[in-house]
Amino acid sequence: MRMDTLRELYVAELKDLYSAENQITKALPKLAKTATNPKLRQAFEEHLEQTNGHVQRLEQIFEALDEKPTGKICEGMKGLLKEGDELAREEGDSDVIDAGLISAAQRVEHYEIAAYGSVRTYAELLGEDEAVDLLTQTLEEEKQADQKLTQVAKKINVEAQAA
Repeated sequence: MRMDTLRELYVAELKDLYSAENQITKALPKLAKTATNPKLRQAFEEHLEQTNGHVQRLEQIFEALDEKPTGKICEGMKGLLKEGDELAREEGDSDVIDAGLISAAQRVEHYEIAAYGSVRTYAELLGEDEAVDLLTQTLEEEKQADQKLTQVAKKINVEAQAA
């Protein structure tokens, strides 16, 4: 695939995000089921609801661009989620596993924060004002999810250290 214009890069990156978000919607239920801490489980379940909204926003953007959201697999997210899945299958102290799940989830959030920040900048440069608003909303939700995980981690990490 050639990348000769910012719009082509923008569409490609949006497709990557669409793939990433869809992969996340499949992974979050397993993470929620694995988590033993009720606040962590709730954080995963709440983020699943938000992630479904992220997919819908991306679909709105694709519709406005008259583009299809499919055709690309986000290999970066695939790798991050594989690491989280491997951790979820580990045996051991539940607080230690929960601490590891938070770490894996925050790596996912940081990937998304970087990606959404970039595509929002592209949308601004391309004059895609509606997309800028939608992407900003998602970016803020990703940042909030990361902050929530940090708050939950403060207690779980102490409990894991005592294990």
